[in-house]
Amino acid sequence: MKKAAHNPIFKTVKFSLIKLFMVSFLCLPLVFAATGCAAQSTPARSLLALSKSDHILAIIDPVNLKVLARIPVGSDPHEVIASADGKTAYVSIYGGGSLHELSVIDLMTQKPLPSLDTRPLMGPHGLAFANGKVWFSAEGSKAVGSYDPVSAKFDWAMGTGQDRTHMIYVNRDGKKVYTTNVNAATVSILEDNATAPAYHEWVQTVIPVAKGSEGFDVSPDGRELWTAGAADGAISIIDLTTKKLTRTIDAKAVGANRLQFTPDGKRVLVSSLRTGDVFVYDAASHKELKRINTGHGAAGILIDDDGSRAFIGCTGDNYVAVIDLKTLTVTGHIDIRGADGLAWAVRP
Repeated sequence: MKKAAHNPIFKTVKFSLIKLFMVSFLCLPLVFAATGCAAQSTPARSLLALSKSDHILAIIDPVNLKVLARIPVGSDPHEVIASADGKTAYVSIYGGGSLHELSVIDLMTQKPLPSLDTRPLMGPHGLAFANGKVWFSAEGSKAVGSYDPVSAKFDWAMGTGQDRTHMIYVNRDGKKVYTTNVNAATVSILEDNATAPAYHEWVQTVIPVAKGSEGFDVSPDGRELWTAGAADGAISIIDLTTKKLTRTIDAKAVGANRLQFTPDGKRVLVSSLRTGDVFVYDAASHKELKRINTGHGAAGILIDDDGSRAFIGCTGDNYVAVIDLKTLTVTGHIDIRGADGLAWAVRP
């Protein structure tokens, strides 16, 4: 053994092993950071942002605008929604290839869960969470459907018969579903017929709107539905009591992608994927207040609960733009490659 200890080869091997251990120990923090192991815990209120380029869901602290975690989702993600308890996120996988599914993410552990295959409902896109269920549009099947996380079953579906059933809005009680049909240039209002409780007959009202209408929102008081058409940029306003188109605004928001009311219902924001502008409208007077340029393409819109800020997913510029809604100016950016769908996750 003494001879072995004085052997030059033995000394060289021993030194190499010590050096390797020291290098590995020093690099360990870098490895943890690179693999996402150093991700911070999800706050009670977080901003969720999708990356279409990296196929990830980013969890962002809305206070300091820092990305806390990046979680892999399926290819071609478009929209995201969180459950009412803020613990689970659902991402629509639009169908890039053979995938037609909803990616599911545990926001507490920041890990993906088994995905949900939506077939035969193809091309899931728009998402909503209401009455304890996940509601989604299925563009490829010209339909909408719902998934019950408690029973772990897809429990309802209805066809619209309209081309490119795309975005979706659902009342809190799950009794009314609104959706835009892009290529058909229509809005569908689907209502649960309470007079036929045995088999829950649903009825549909189809209302013509501007060509290419995609993004839309329902006013906070539930009286109006606004949607903007990508073709000529016109805004269509529907009276939800009479279920009729009551006004068309020549907004010239060409390339209109998403539309959202501020929480107080006083303003409406429209994003343009073609120009990168965000159009700000007064909901009462129907007048344009300002156009805010965010870059080369504005997509998803998400507004703070207090109406102080708007977050815009700028897909072409690889960031989420932050707009101060008091000064109507861009005040910051969050780096997200191919940023698109946005949502809040809030734990009560």
